[in-house]
Amino acid sequence: MYTMSPFAGPLMSDEEAMKKYVDEKHWGLTVSIDLGECDHDKISSKEHITQFAIDICKYIDMKRYGEPMVVFFGDEPKVQGYSLVQLIETSQISGHFAEDTDRAFIDVFSCKQFPPEKTAEYVQKYFGAKKMQYAICFRDI
Repeated sequence: MYTMSPFAGPLMSDEEAMKKYVDEKHWGLTVSIDLGECDHDKISSKEHITQFAIDICKYIDMKRYGEPMVVFFGDEPKVQGYSLVQLIETSQISGHFAEDTDRAFIDVFSCKQFPPEKTAEYVQKYFGAKKMQYAICFRDI
């Protein structure tokens, strides 16, 4: 069903991840979501990506700080597409959408807890991706 980057360690349920976050008093939580075989029209639409930034914040109960920044760039087809930055009061949501290969790479980072698995599933559905892998990282020093 889901695959995992070999560099991130084992996946946890949302309950396990949020318990670890609270019990170990981590400073922040990141979920990195890689999508493949996305709906091309969705990842190629500035309007859809902008609305995603608004909707994901509502879904995971994060307060946006300003409007989403969505910019199209890239000289090479491999990297050409939109990039997204949405500041939130507890950090940021960012992403890049590779139109040539219908892939997307989205990171949600916050010092407020949120459910990483449900977030990844929401992102996958939002962009109509047939493939998805995600990694959870607890942030600290």
